[in-house]
Amino acid sequence: MHVTLAPMQGVLDHLMRETLTAVNDYDLCISEFVRVVDQLLPAKVYYRLCPELKQGGKTRAGTPVRVQLLGQHPEWMAENALRAVELGSPGVDLNFGCPAPTVNKSQGGAVLLKTPETVHAIVRAVRDVVPAHLPVSAKIRLGFEDKSLHMENADAVYQGGANELAVHARTKVEAYRPPAHWEYVDAIRRALPIPVTANGEIWNHADALRCREVSGCDRLMVGRGALSLPNLADVMKQGCGHMSWAEVLRLMVRYSEQDLAGDKADYYPSRIKQWFSYLKREYVEADELFLSLRTYKETDPIRHALLQAAEKLG
Repeated sequence: MHVTLAPMQGVLDHLMRETLTAVNDYDLCISEFVRVVDQLLPAKVYYRLCPELKQGGKTRAGTPVRVQLLGQHPEWMAENALRAVELGSPGVDLNFGCPAPTVNKSQGGAVLLKTPETVHAIVRAVRDVVPAHLPVSAKIRLGFEDKSLHMENADAVYQGGANELAVHARTKVEAYRPPAHWEYVDAIRRALPIPVTANGEIWNHADALRCREVSGCDRLMVGRGALSLPNLADVMKQGCGHMSWAEVLRLMVRYSEQDLAGDKADYYPSRIKQWFSYLKREYVEADELFLSLRTYKETDPIRHALLQAAEKLG
Protein backbone atom coordinates (compact mmCIF):
# COMPACT_ATOMS: atom_id res chain seq x y z
CA MET A 1 0.00 0.00 0.00
CA HIS A 2 1.30 3.43 -1.04
CA VAL A 3 0.23 6.18 1.39
CA THR A 4 0.43 9.92 0.69
CA LEU A 5 0.08 12.66 3.29
CA ALA A 6 -2.40 15.11 1.81
CA PRO A 7 -1.98 18.86 1.57
CA MET A 8 -4.19 20.67 4.07
CA GLN A 9 -3.75 24.42 3.77
CA GLY A 10 -2.76 26.04 7.06
CA VAL A 11 -2.75 22.68 8.85
CA LEU A 12 -0.30 20.20 7.35
CA ASP A 13 2.61 22.61 7.07
CA HIS A 14 6.29 21.65 7.07
CA LEU A 15 6.47 21.21 10.85
CA MET A 16 3.47 18.88 10.89
CA ARG A 17 4.96 16.99 7.95
CA GLU A 18 8.19 16.58 9.90
CA THR A 19 6.26 15.42 12.98
CA LEU A 20 4.10 12.84 11.20
CA THR A 21 6.72 11.43 8.84
CA ALA A 22 9.04 10.92 11.82
CA VAL A 23 6.62 8.36 13.27
CA ASN A 24 5.09 6.91 10.06
CA ASP A 25 6.15 5.23 6.87
CA TYR A 26 4.64 7.73 4.44
CA ASP A 27 5.61 7.32 0.79
CA LEU A 28 4.98 10.93 -0.25
CA CYS A 29 3.92 14.33 1.08
CA ILE A 30 2.27 17.12 -0.90
CA SER A 31 3.03 20.66 0.25
CA GLU A 32 0.50 23.36 1.02
CA PHE A 33 -0.37 25.13 -2.20
CA VAL A 34 1.69 27.91 -3.74
CA ARG A 35 -0.89 30.38 -5.06
CA VAL A 36 -0.05 31.38 -8.62
CA VAL A 37 -1.81 34.41 -10.13
CA ASP A 38 0.00 36.38 -12.81
CA GLN A 39 3.71 36.26 -12.09
CA LEU A 40 6.72 34.07 -11.53
CA LEU A 41 7.04 33.87 -7.76
CA PRO A 42 10.38 34.39 -6.00
CA ALA A 43 12.26 31.47 -4.48
CA LYS A 44 11.49 32.71 -0.95
CA VAL A 45 7.81 31.87 -1.42
CA TYR A 46 8.69 28.25 -2.19
CA TYR A 47 11.15 27.99 0.68
CA ARG A 48 8.57 29.40 3.08
CA LEU A 49 5.88 26.88 2.15
CA CYS A 50 8.24 23.99 1.44
CA PRO A 51 11.50 24.43 3.39
CA GLU A 52 12.23 20.78 2.62
CA LEU A 53 13.55 22.10 -0.71
CA LYS A 54 16.68 23.09 1.20
CA GLN A 55 17.23 19.47 2.27
CA GLY A 56 16.86 17.63 -1.01
CA GLY A 57 13.07 17.89 -1.25
CA LYS A 58 12.56 15.50 1.65
CA THR A 59 11.56 15.61 5.30
CA ARG A 60 14.27 14.73 7.80
CA ALA A 61 12.81 11.22 7.88
CA GLY A 62 13.49 10.93 4.14
CA THR A 63 9.92 11.27 2.83
CA PRO A 64 9.74 13.12 -0.51
CA VAL A 65 7.74 16.38 -0.51
CA ARG A 66 6.24 17.48 -3.83
CA VAL A 67 5.42 21.17 -4.29
CA GLN A 68 1.76 21.88 -5.00
CA LEU A 69 0.63 24.74 -7.24
CA LEU A 70 -2.82 26.34 -7.41
CA GLY A 71 -3.81 28.73 -10.17
CA GLN A 72 -5.86 29.20 -13.32
CA HIS A 73 -3.49 30.56 -15.98
CA PRO A 74 -1.60 27.81 -17.83
CA GLU A 75 1.39 29.95 -18.77
CA TRP A 76 2.02 31.18 -15.23
CA MET A 77 1.44 27.73 -13.77
CA ALA A 78 4.08 26.42 -16.19
CA GLU A 79 6.57 29.14 -15.27
CA ASN A 80 6.16 28.43 -11.58
CA ALA A 81 6.25 24.66 -12.04
CA LEU A 82 9.64 25.02 -13.68
CA ARG A 83 10.84 27.15 -10.80
CA ALA A 84 9.63 24.58 -8.28
CA VAL A 85 11.63 21.75 -9.83
CA GLU A 86 14.66 23.99 -10.35
CA LEU A 87 14.59 24.63 -6.60
CA GLY A 88 14.58 20.89 -5.93
CA SER A 89 10.99 19.70 -5.83
CA PRO A 90 10.76 16.01 -6.85
CA GLY A 91 7.92 16.77 -9.24
CA VAL A 92 4.92 19.10 -9.23
CA ASP A 93 1.35 18.60 -7.97
CA LEU A 94 -1.59 20.61 -9.34
CA ASN A 95 -4.57 21.59 -7.21
CA PHE A 96 -8.02 21.21 -8.76
CA GLY A 97 -9.73 20.27 -5.52
CA CYS A 98 -9.55 23.11 -3.00
CA PRO A 99 -13.13 23.90 -1.88
CA ALA A 100 -12.36 27.20 -0.10
CA PRO A 101 -14.81 29.90 -1.24
CA THR A 102 -12.12 32.59 -1.40
CA VAL A 103 -9.99 30.38 -3.65
CA ASN A 104 -12.92 29.38 -5.86
CA LYS A 105 -14.10 33.00 -6.25
CA SER A 106 -10.70 33.87 -7.68
CA GLN A 107 -11.02 30.99 -10.18
CA GLY A 108 -8.72 28.55 -8.42
CA GLY A 109 -9.09 25.05 -7.00
CA ALA A 110 -12.31 23.07 -7.41
CA VAL A 111 -14.12 25.72 -9.48
CA LEU A 112 -11.89 24.71 -12.42
CA LEU A 113 -13.71 21.36 -12.49
CA LYS A 114 -16.55 23.20 -14.23
CA THR A 115 -14.31 23.54 -17.28
CA PRO A 116 -12.32 20.37 -18.05
CA GLU A 117 -10.69 22.14 -21.00
CA THR A 118 -9.02 24.53 -18.55
CA VAL A 119 -7.83 21.61 -16.44
CA HIS A 120 -6.34 20.05 -19.56
CA ALA A 121 -4.63 23.28 -20.63
CA ILE A 122 -2.99 23.76 -17.23
CA VAL A 123 -1.76 20.18 -16.99
CA ARG A 124 -0.42 20.25 -20.55
CA ALA A 125 1.41 23.55 -20.03
CA VAL A 126 3.05 22.25 -16.86
CA ARG A 127 3.93 18.86 -18.31
CA ASP A 128 5.56 20.54 -21.31
CA VAL A 129 8.10 22.38 -19.14
CA VAL A 130 8.77 19.94 -16.29
CA PRO A 131 11.66 17.58 -17.14
CA ALA A 132 10.36 14.22 -18.33
CA HIS A 133 12.00 12.27 -15.50
CA LEU A 134 9.99 14.19 -12.87
CA PRO A 135 6.31 13.44 -12.22
CA VAL A 136 3.44 15.85 -12.70
CA SER A 137 0.45 14.88 -10.56
CA ALA A 138 -2.96 16.42 -9.99
CA LYS A 139 -5.70 16.21 -7.41
CA ILE A 140 -9.35 16.61 -8.30
CA ARG A 141 -12.73 16.20 -6.65
CA LEU A 142 -15.63 14.40 -8.30
CA GLY A 143 -17.01 17.72 -9.46
CA PHE A 144 -18.12 21.13 -8.26
CA GLU A 145 -21.90 21.05 -7.78
CA ASP A 146 -22.44 17.48 -9.02
CA LYS A 147 -20.51 14.50 -10.36
CA SER A 148 -21.52 14.79 -14.01
CA LEU A 149 -18.02 15.79 -15.20
CA HIS A 150 -15.95 13.46 -13.02
CA MET A 151 -14.74 11.36 -15.94
CA GLU A 152 -14.17 14.34 -18.23
CA ASN A 153 -11.96 15.99 -15.61
CA ALA A 154 -10.04 12.81 -14.92
CA ASP A 155 -9.47 12.32 -18.63
CA ALA A 156 -8.40 15.98 -18.99
CA VAL A 157 -5.68 15.37 -16.41
CA TYR A 158 -4.51 12.23 -18.20
CA GLN A 159 -4.67 13.69 -21.71
CA GLY A 160 -2.77 16.72 -20.43
CA GLY A 161 0.14 14.43 -19.69
CA ALA A 162 -0.02 13.94 -15.92
CA ASN A 163 1.71 10.88 -14.51
CA GLU A 164 -0.55 10.46 -11.47
CA LEU A 165 -4.03 11.45 -10.35
CA ALA A 166 -5.45 11.70 -6.81
CA VAL A 167 -9.24 11.84 -6.41
CA HIS A 168 -11.02 13.22 -3.37
CA ALA A 169 -14.20 11.18 -3.62
CA ARG A 170 -16.65 14.04 -3.05
CA THR A 171 -17.77 17.16 -4.89
CA LYS A 172 -16.95 20.67 -3.76
CA VAL A 173 -20.53 21.13 -2.55
CA GLU A 174 -20.31 17.90 -0.53
CA ALA A 175 -17.20 19.36 1.11
CA TYR A 176 -16.07 16.90 3.81
CA ARG A 177 -19.45 15.38 4.66
CA PRO A 178 -19.57 11.57 4.68
CA PRO A 179 -19.69 9.39 2.77
CA ALA A 180 -16.80 9.38 0.36
CA HIS A 181 -17.94 7.96 -2.99
CA TRP A 182 -15.05 5.58 -3.63
CA GLU A 183 -16.97 3.74 -6.37
CA TYR A 184 -16.43 6.74 -8.66
CA VAL A 185 -12.70 6.49 -8.05
CA ASP A 186 -12.87 2.87 -9.16
CA ALA A 187 -14.50 3.93 -12.44
CA ILE A 188 -11.75 6.51 -12.99
CA ARG A 189 -9.04 3.98 -12.13
CA ARG A 190 -10.44 1.51 -14.64
CA ALA A 191 -10.56 4.16 -17.37
CA LEU A 192 -7.06 5.61 -16.99
CA PRO A 193 -3.68 3.95 -17.59
CA ILE A 194 -1.93 6.07 -14.95
CA PRO A 195 -1.79 5.44 -11.17
CA VAL A 196 -4.88 6.70 -9.34
CA THR A 197 -4.93 7.54 -5.62
CA ALA A 198 -8.14 7.43 -3.55
CA ASN A 199 -8.76 10.08 -0.89
CA GLY A 200 -11.54 10.72 1.62
CA GLU A 201 -12.92 9.26 4.88
CA ILE A 202 -9.95 7.07 5.76
CA TRP A 203 -9.58 7.12 9.54
CA ASN A 204 -8.25 3.66 10.43
CA HIS A 205 -7.14 0.27 9.09
CA ALA A 206 -10.69 -0.92 8.38
CA ASP A 207 -11.44 2.23 6.37
CA ALA A 208 -8.23 1.75 4.38
CA LEU A 209 -9.15 -1.83 3.53
CA ARG A 210 -12.69 -0.84 2.59
CA CYS A 211 -11.46 2.04 0.44
CA ARG A 212 -8.98 -0.23 -1.31
CA GLU A 213 -11.70 -2.82 -1.95
CA VAL A 214 -14.27 -0.35 -3.31
CA SER A 215 -11.92 1.94 -5.25
CA GLY A 216 -9.56 -0.79 -6.41
CA CYS A 217 -6.70 1.54 -5.52
CA ASP A 218 -3.57 0.45 -3.69
CA ARG A 219 -2.58 4.11 -3.45
CA LEU A 220 -4.39 6.03 -0.71
CA MET A 221 -4.16 9.63 0.53
CA VAL A 222 -4.99 10.81 4.06
CA GLY A 223 -5.35 14.26 5.60
CA ARG A 224 -7.73 14.77 8.52
CA GLY A 225 -7.29 11.14 9.56
CA ALA A 226 -3.54 11.66 9.86
CA LEU A 227 -4.15 14.40 12.42
CA SER A 228 -6.81 12.42 14.26
CA LEU A 229 -4.61 9.30 14.53
CA PRO A 230 -0.93 10.34 14.36
CA ASN A 231 0.36 6.89 13.34
CA LEU A 232 -2.35 6.35 10.72
CA ALA A 233 0.01 5.46 7.85
CA ASP A 234 1.53 2.61 9.86
CA VAL A 235 -1.93 1.51 11.00
CA MET A 236 -3.07 1.40 7.38
CA LYS A 237 -0.03 -0.47 6.10
CA GLN A 238 0.60 -2.86 8.97
CA GLY A 239 -2.68 -3.10 10.84
CA CYS A 240 -0.74 -2.19 14.00
CA GLY A 241 -2.27 -0.74 17.16
CA HIS A 242 -3.34 2.87 17.43
CA MET A 243 -0.85 5.20 19.08
CA SER A 244 -1.59 5.45 22.80
CA TRP A 245 -2.68 8.74 24.33
CA ALA A 246 0.59 8.87 26.30
CA GLU A 247 2.54 8.56 23.03
CA VAL A 248 0.40 11.26 21.43
CA LEU A 249 1.11 13.62 24.31
CA ARG A 250 4.85 13.04 24.00
CA LEU A 251 4.57 13.73 20.27
CA MET A 252 2.69 16.97 20.98
CA VAL A 253 5.36 18.05 23.45
CA ARG A 254 8.08 17.50 20.84
CA TYR A 255 6.00 19.31 18.25
CA SER A 256 5.54 22.21 20.67
CA GLU A 257 9.27 22.53 21.28
CA GLN A 258 9.95 22.70 17.55
CA ASP A 259 7.08 25.09 16.88
CA LEU A 260 8.13 27.49 19.63
CA ALA A 261 11.69 27.48 18.34
CA GLY A 262 10.52 28.52 14.87
CA ASP A 263 9.35 31.76 13.31
CA LYS A 264 5.62 31.08 13.78
CA ALA A 265 5.62 30.82 17.57
CA ASP A 266 2.91 33.49 17.86
CA TYR A 267 0.46 31.12 16.19
CA TYR A 268 1.19 28.23 18.54
CA PRO A 269 -1.98 28.51 20.70
CA SER A 270 -4.32 28.40 17.71
CA ARG A 271 -2.35 25.65 16.00
CA ILE A 272 -2.28 23.33 19.00
CA LYS A 273 -6.01 23.89 19.57
CA GLN A 274 -6.60 23.09 15.91
CA TRP A 275 -4.77 19.79 16.33
CA PHE A 276 -6.91 18.99 19.38
CA SER A 277 -10.03 19.47 17.25
CA TYR A 278 -8.89 16.49 15.14
CA LEU A 279 -7.51 14.38 17.99
CA LYS A 280 -10.86 14.49 19.79
CA ARG A 281 -12.29 12.20 17.13
CA GLU A 282 -9.94 9.37 18.15
CA TYR A 283 -9.09 10.09 21.79
CA VAL A 284 -11.57 10.77 24.60
CA GLU A 285 -8.62 12.04 26.63
CA ALA A 286 -8.01 14.77 24.07
CA ASP A 287 -11.51 16.11 24.59
CA GLU A 288 -11.01 16.12 28.34
CA LEU A 289 -7.66 17.92 28.18
CA PHE A 290 -8.94 20.39 25.62
CA LEU A 291 -11.70 21.45 28.00
CA SER A 292 -9.04 22.53 30.50
CA LEU A 293 -6.92 24.54 28.08
CA ARG A 294 -9.32 25.85 25.45
CA THR A 295 -9.71 29.21 27.23
CA TYR A 296 -5.95 29.84 27.28
CA LYS A 297 -4.80 32.39 24.74
CA GLU A 298 -1.14 32.50 25.72
CA THR A 299 1.55 29.95 24.95
CA ASP A 300 2.93 29.22 28.41
CA PRO A 301 -0.21 27.83 30.10
CA ILE A 302 -0.95 25.60 27.10
CA ARG A 303 2.59 24.27 27.00
CA HIS A 304 2.54 23.73 30.77
CA ALA A 305 -0.77 21.82 30.57
CA LEU A 306 0.67 19.51 27.89
CA LEU A 307 3.88 18.89 29.85
CA GLN A 308 1.93 18.21 33.03
CA ALA A 309 -0.40 15.76 31.29
CA ALA A 310 2.52 13.97 29.62
CA GLU A 311 4.49 13.67 32.89
CA LYS A 312 1.45 12.29 34.67
CA LEU A 313 1.22 9.45 32.18
CA GLY A 314 4.97 8.85 32.15
